Amino acid sequence: MPSFFEKPMFRYSMYGFIALIILLIGLLTYFQWVIGILTFLMFAAIVIVLIKAQIQVKQEMEAYISTLSYRIKKVGEEALMEMPIGIMLFNDDYIVEWSNPYMTSCFEEDSLVGKSLYDLADSLIPIIKQEVETEVINLQERKLKVVLKREERLLYFFDVTEQTEIEKLYEDERTVLGVIFLDNYDEITQGMDDQTKSNINSQVTAILNKWSKDNGVFIKRTSSERFIAILNENILKHLEKNKFSVLDEVRERTSKHTIPLTLSIGIGSGAASLPELGALAQSSLDLALGRGGDQVAIKQQNGKVKFFGGKSNPMEKRTRVRARVISHALKELVTESDRVFIMGHKSPDMDAVGAAIGILKVTEINGKDGYIVLDPSDIDTGVKRLLDEVEKQTDLWSRFVTPEQAMELATDESLLVVVDTHKPSLVIEERLLKMERVVVIDHHRRGEEFINDPILVYMEPYASSTSELVTELLEYQPKHTKIDMLESTALLAGIIVDTKSFTLRTGARTFDAASYLRSQGADTVLVQRLLKEDLDTFVMRAKLVETAQMYRDGMTIAKSGEHEAFNQVLIAQAADTLLSLNGVTASFVISKRQDGVIAISARSLGSTNVQIIMEMLGGGGHLTNAATQLYDTTIEEAEHALHEAIDEYLEGGKPS
Repeated sequence: MPSFFEKPMFRYSMYGFIALIILLIGLLTYFQWVIGILTFLMFAAIVIVLIKAQIQVKQEMEAYISTLSYRIKKVGEEALMEMPIGIMLFNDDYIVEWSNPYMTSCFEEDSLVGKSLYDLADSLIPIIKQEVETEVINLQERKLKVVLKREERLLYFFDVTEQTEIEKLYEDERTVLGVIFLDNYDEITQGMDDQTKSNINSQVTAILNKWSKDNGVFIKRTSSERFIAILNENILKHLEKNKFSVLDEVRERTSKHTIPLTLSIGIGSGAASLPELGALAQSSLDLALGRGGDQVAIKQQNGKVKFFGGKSNPMEKRTRVRARVISHALKELVTESDRVFIMGHKSPDMDAVGAAIGILKVTEINGKDGYIVLDPSDIDTGVKRLLDEVEKQTDLWSRFVTPEQAMELATDESLLVVVDTHKPSLVIEERLLKMERVVVIDHHRRGEEFINDPILVYMEPYASSTSELVTELLEYQPKHTKIDMLESTALLAGIIVDTKSFTLRTGARTFDAASYLRSQGADTVLVQRLLKEDLDTFVMRAKLVETAQMYRDGMTIAKSGEHEAFNQVLIAQAADTLLSLNGVTASFVISKRQDGVIAISARSLGSTNVQIIMEMLGGGGHLTNAATQLYDTTIEEAEHALHEAIDEYLEGGKPS
C-alpha cells in the first residue's frame, strides 16, 4: 500500500507548488537579487528536509510491512498446526489429503493422510452428501462442531464438548411445576369418620413423601386433595422412564383396603417463567381429569402433550349434581339462541344419532328450533334403519339437514352442540365449528386435539355413552313435554350399542338412564330390529375374524388382505367379536376402508388401555374402545406400527 507521499495526487500537487515557488523566487531575484538568492537557498534547504523525511517514512513503512507480513505468516502457520481447531482436506473419494496435528490427535493416529472418512468417522459422510453446512458429531467421546466448505472440500472441527455439557446442564436444571390431585377423594371420604379419613390421608401422604424423597421432588400439600410439586427436567426424564410408577403404587396400596383412590398429575415444562409453568401445569391437570383421571399429562410450551398411566377405568360419580348444573346451563344457552344445530362425528353410529335426537328434544322442550346435521351418504346400516323409522314422523324428519343446509341456516345467534366427539377433525362439518357458541358433550377420554374455545363442556369418561349423558340432561329439563317412543328408543339404542348390551362400561347410572328411557316408552324390540345385521355382513365379519392371531399377553390381531376393503362399522364389529373369544383380553382389527384409508379398531375388557395404544398411532377413544386411521400406508406397515405401539405400552408395566 503506497504512503501518503507516494500518492499521485500528492506528487502532482507538490510539483505544481515547487514550480510556483521557483517562479516567484525568479521574479524576486530579477528585482532584488540578494534577497532572491537567500530565499532560494532557504527553499532548497526545506525541500531537502522534506525529501529526507519522505525517504525515512517510506523505509519505516517497508520495515513495518515486512515485520507484519512475517508475523501474519507465522500466526497462520501456528493456527494451522497448533491451535485447538481441527482442519481436514479430502478429495472426491472421501480420502484425507491433509490434516493439521490437532485433527490427527483427535483420532489418536500418527497420520490421517490417505485414510478414508468411512473408516475414520462415517458420521461425516451424510454431512458432506447432504445440503448441511454445519453439524455436531460425537467423536472419541467428544462433541465436535463440523463446518463444511463444500467447494474447497475442507472441514473445520471445533470442540464444543464443554459448551454442550453446559447446555445440557442448563436444560436438566430448568424448573418444572406439577399439580397432584386425588381424583376421587371427596367421593371416597364422604360419610367416613375422622379417624378413617385421617388414616387415608396419612397413607397417601406417606406414599407421596417417599416417592418425592426417592426422586428429589419437593411437594407441598395445599388442600385435602391437592399437592404442588417442584422438580427439574432431569428428574422429569427419570419419572417418564419409570412411567410414573407412583400412580400404580397409590392405586394398589389403597385398593387393598377397599379404597380405590387414584391420582392425576398435571405437569408444565419448557417455559421460562413460573406463571407460564403454573398455567401449563393446571391445563395439564384439566386434561388428565378430562380423560378420566389416574394418569399424568405433561404439557410443554410448544403445545405438545405426553400422557402416562390411565390404565384404570374411571370411577362412576355417586352424585348427579354436575348433570343437573350442565342441564340448566344448556337450557339457558338454548333459550338465548335463535336456533340450535346438533352434530356428531363422521360415519355416525347409533350413540351419536341417539344423543343428537336427545339434544333436539331439549331444544324442542325450550321452544327453540333445532336441526341435526347428517350426511345421508355416510351412515351405516343400523343408523339407516333408524332413519327409516324417523322418516315416518314428518315433524322429526324435517329437523334433519345436510351440512350445506346447516351452513345456510346458521346465524351469529345460533348454537352448535357437538355430541360423541371432541375432535375437530372428526366432526361431520368442520366449518360449523366457526360459530361463536359451541357446546361439547362427549363420553370419550379427552385427547390432545380439542374443539377451540367451547362455551360449555360436558365430558364424563365414566359414562357408558353420550346417550346416557344426554338422557340425564333430559331428566332435568322442564317436565311439561314427554319424550316420545322413537326418541327414547334411539337413546336406548345408543346406550345398548356402546355397552355391548350392558356388558362393558356399565355403571349404576347407566341402568338408571335405561330405566328412565323405558319409562318414557322406549321399545326394546325395535332396538333389536335396528341392530340386526344381514347375512352378507355376518359372513364378511367372520372372514376378518378368521385371520386373527395371538400377539402378546392375550392380545389378538386380525387383518384383511391388501386388496380387500371393509366399512368402519364392520371392522369395529369384528374387534367386538374377537373380544368375546376365550383368552382374549384385547383385540385389534386392521383393514383398508372403501376410501383407501387403513383403519384399526381396538377393544379390550379393561385390563388393557387400548386408547393409549391407539393414541400412539394418532387415534384415540376410550379405555376399552378406541380406533385410529392411517394414511399412505399398507396393511403390513400398519401391523408393524401396531406391534411397536403394543410393545411400547407393555414396557410401561401392566395395570393391576
